[in-house]
Amino acid sequence: MNSRERVLAAIDHTEPDRVPIDIGGSIVTGIMAGALARLLPFLGLENQRVTIHDQFQMLGEVTPQIAEKLKVDVIPVEPEVISFNLRNRNFKPWRLFDGTEVLVPGEFNVEISSEGDWLMHDGGDRTRPVVARMPRNGFYFDQLSITGWDKDYRPPSVEELRRTGWRRLKEPELVFFQERARTLRESTDKALHFTNWGDATLGPAWIGSVAEWLVLLVTEKEYVRELMDLALETAIQNLKLYWQALGPNIDIISIDGYDLGSQRSELFSPKIFEEFYEPCYHAQCEWIHQNTPWKIFKHCCGSITRTIEPMIRAGIDILNPVQTSAVGMDPVWLKQQFGDRITFWGGGIDTQRILPFASSEEVYHHVADRLRVFAPGGGFIWSPIHNIQYNVPPENVMAALQAVYDFGKYPIR
Repeated sequence: MNSRERVLAAIDHTEPDRVPIDIGGSIVTGIMAGALARLLPFLGLENQRVTIHDQFQMLGEVTPQIAEKLKVDVIPVEPEVISFNLRNRNFKPWRLFDGTEVLVPGEFNVEISSEGDWLMHDGGDRTRPVVARMPRNGFYFDQLSITGWDKDYRPPSVEELRRTGWRRLKEPELVFFQERARTLRESTDKALHFTNWGDATLGPAWIGSVAEWLVLLVTEKEYVRELMDLALETAIQNLKLYWQALGPNIDIISIDGYDLGSQRSELFSPKIFEEFYEPCYHAQCEWIHQNTPWKIFKHCCGSITRTIEPMIRAGIDILNPVQTSAVGMDPVWLKQQFGDRITFWGGGIDTQRILPFASSEEVYHHVADRLRVFAPGGGFIWSPIHNIQYNVPPENVMAALQAVYDFGKYPIR
């Protein structure tokens, strides 16, 4: 059984030969550049330099050679531009705050503030506005459009968004995806995960920062309703173009990466999800299921215990990252309640407490326990809960993977 067959069998809730593995198959199942750089000597690849392909999260690219060493089963079909309008081309050497040598896009240029912070301008062009900031000795950029809040925020009108082509897919992007998917399909047997969370994202509407959008959901319901209608209309147009260009050359499509939960609860009432989000998801999932063989991947962090059922009703096939450290997200309960109706892509190890801070032996047994819970009957792709963080010891990453190799063969012991 090859990787693609293994992943698709698991998503179809049948037991493949072993539990599929994903590290690096998307920007929410990846590994930060520093952690990957320290891992390479354990793979016999100490002479390689890590390429940062998502500059927002500072993720290292899991190359085909690394993927083979780790026995992962998924690789991404992703846009050339992932963060800050930086094109992933013409890579050049760069040093992270701790001295780790990496490669970054040629357009990666930062202004250094008086405090030593890195300030990223749009497209790396210092004549444009600052769009993100990484504190001195930090690990991530803070994206200002997400974290800010203007109490007098006024969103653009739906008519203006329609006129300016909000979320509309552009021809150069489509050609890039088409060529990338075709090349990967011809050169690998991995499952291909299409992850376009850029300007032409799918899923429901979102305008403004997190705080600004949450306010709109409560105070401007008619506007939100009209915006959802436009998001749906545009998504269906984009899906038709994606299908014409990509066809069966991808296997999984990410519908969006919006987080709907916090550590303790949903970010807003489940009734709001059912009123605004579920119909928008349902129509897009229905089109995908009726017109393509693609499986639908939804990323959503946090405690979302009351949102999973409506996600399933909407037609979502896969839930990621399965944040079992959040309130109510007990692995046994999740598997019992939903395990035969949605695939859990993640939940393989707690990346907040266990992977960075436990001993390698504790990591190994933790992963073995998660496999015994999630893997029986299929419906499980092993991946950590979100990205592997910067300071995770490489010994712990190897211990986690060794547990999957040892205990992930079907039938699960």
